[in-house]
Amino acid sequence: VILLTFLVALWLSIVPLPLWAQWGRPALVAMVLIYWVIALPERVGIGVAWLVGLAQDIVEGIPLGHNAFALAVLAYLALILYQRLRMFTPVQQAAVIFVLIGLNQLLSHWVQTLTGTVSPNLLFLLPALVSALLWPFLSAFLRLVRRAYYVS
Repeated sequence: VILLTFLVALWLSIVPLPLWAQWGRPALVAMVLIYWVIALPERVGIGVAWLVGLAQDIVEGIPLGHNAFALAVLAYLALILYQRLRMFTPVQQAAVIFVLIGLNQLLSHWVQTLTGTVSPNLLFLLPALVSALLWPFLSAFLRLVRRAYYVS
């Protein structure tokens, strides 16, 4: 079930969007990773994040390690905060998700500047806001999936 959720998130990350919506594409792979790290930190951690990031690099056709590095750092931060995040309300969790996805986007942008592709504005942070707004719905859906299939 965990693998299936990552595959669906990877598929949704490459589904074509209209030009006006491309900057606001939520970071679904990162959100799914954060959810599973919070829910099952003993099963999903930095290694899984690295593998999922490599898969995302392959799917998106970008240099290997770009998303792997950013998702590994994201998983590390989520592992540090998972006990606190479990106790937060969905709105508080969304605020933390905004910061975590924002850091993920900043790391990705930093790696892009190292490879020579630079974004001239701060629109690369828009997915953090969209992801934070979607977090309560995604986490509730993934909690239902986890309970329905007895994932533990």
